[in-house]
Amino acid sequence: MTSPNAVSALAGTGVTAAATLHANLTAAGLYAQALARGEGRLSADGAFIAVTGQHTGRSVQDKFVADDPEVSKEIWWGKVNQKLEPAKFEAFTADVRAWLGQREVLFTQDLYAGADPAHRIKVRLVTTNAWHALFARNMFIRPAVEELASFTPDFTILHAPEMDAKPEHGGRAGSTTLIALSFAKKIIAIAGTSYAGEIKKSIFTVMNWLLPAKGVLPMHCSANVGKDGDTALFFGLSGTGKTTLSSDPERALIGDDEHGWSANGVFNFEGGCYAKVIKLSQEAEPQIWNASHRFGAVLENVIADERGNLDLDNGSLTENTRSCYPIEFIPGTAPGGVAGLPKNVVMLTADAFGVLPPIAKLTPAQAMYHFMSGYTAKVAGTEKGLGREPQATFSTCFGAPFLPRHPEVYGKMLAELIAQHGAQVWLVNTGWTGGSYGTGHRMSIKHTRALLRAALDGSLANATFATDPFFGLAVPQNVPGVPSEVLNPREAWADKAAYDKTASHLVGLFEKNFETFAGAVGEEVKAAALKSAA
Repeated sequence: MTSPNAVSALAGTGVTAAATLHANLTAAGLYAQALARGEGRLSADGAFIAVTGQHTGRSVQDKFVADDPEVSKEIWWGKVNQKLEPAKFEAFTADVRAWLGQREVLFTQDLYAGADPAHRIKVRLVTTNAWHALFARNMFIRPAVEELASFTPDFTILHAPEMDAKPEHGGRAGSTTLIALSFAKKIIAIAGTSYAGEIKKSIFTVMNWLLPAKGVLPMHCSANVGKDGDTALFFGLSGTGKTTLSSDPERALIGDDEHGWSANGVFNFEGGCYAKVIKLSQEAEPQIWNASHRFGAVLENVIADERGNLDLDNGSLTENTRSCYPIEFIPGTAPGGVAGLPKNVVMLTADAFGVLPPIAKLTPAQAMYHFMSGYTAKVAGTEKGLGREPQATFSTCFGAPFLPRHPEVYGKMLAELIAQHGAQVWLVNTGWTGGSYGTGHRMSIKHTRALLRAALDGSLANATFATDPFFGLAVPQNVPGVPSEVLNPREAWADKAAYDKTASHLVGLFEKNFETFAGAVGEEVKAAALKSAA
């Protein structure tokens, strides 16, 4: 049986109606369909558990952008945005449409991206699985029922996870996975991967394309706001603590991953959260833990026993286990997903080398440098191919895989906004202390929260600062509740010579990475760049 408004639910997608089409089902309706179709199972607490198969993360090498002539000159072509000939994009999307039209059951969801109506886009998802529709419903902003009757999408996602891409579609040689996006045609087509994050990040890429032209900075960051209306941004790559640190019971969460900074303030792109939950602790992260243990949450590749009890320490399928839930599952969120102009900007790094301080105050030039650097370090043993030593990762603007425009576009916008509004920028290390990974230990989340609260409430500004000799950072020397040896990373190491050697090594990695964007920044930023000792 086809649900009401089924014809209009496929309008503009080019997909013909399936035998059964479910348009804009609620969470309960999607649960019922997903369970009846055997798409997954329930946890003991009522969350829906899905297994994504071969792909447990984004297929970065399989992402392509149509080389449409009207936008080609403005796109940052390369490894991030690989060119796909327009004719091949057309052939691929035609095959995806035909494949979707042959399915017995389809699901659609009409949703918004962008909490600020002035900068919002309308998104229509067509997919084969109820749980993917539920993921999108959780992740994006749900229109009021009365708005659905006249809903006309700005962008369409054609989602065919079980379809294999073919060589003639123009994707990566030997791969049956293809994520293709056309800014001119306003279409995203996904085939050959069930990892739901592709849905979310494809729209983030779209927002990163559209908003700079409107004078709005799109950002890969989480955000929250204090009782006094002070907004804080948290930039950081996966595993650095964006979601954890922004989910603070003393502050209202605006969003955990994607935001825009306009002349009026900050707004969330999404209506949900997508938290990494490997080794999630109820004690340390109660808000995310509670949100992941209830009806409505979607869990990806999380292991549960025969009774549905979750084992969040189990990474046998992947270390990238995920929980997706509506943002209202977090108590005390910011109304409407909007807040005022940022007072503080926090750049997070999980330094597995263990040499960066737990917090440091950045000058505007240093802020631009570290934003363009986008540093963190992957931990040995968590990904295939990594050896025993930590591996440095530099992702410009803390989100290179999602930047369709040249990075300097976003970097210059951030620098201008910080200067215009006088925001203070902090660099926070949530990684290791007392030694590198394997020797030292992970930074205490209790200490990190104490340092952040001191920064955000303004009290840290009264501390005494000293300049770190390796990284040139202004490091506080005294913060109530945080031991002095924690504040000074060198003092936390038993082997001071080993610290010096490791710190020099990391400076060299920064120096080498700087070569990739040195030509796009001014003299002040060049002066703030890290340099190896002569």
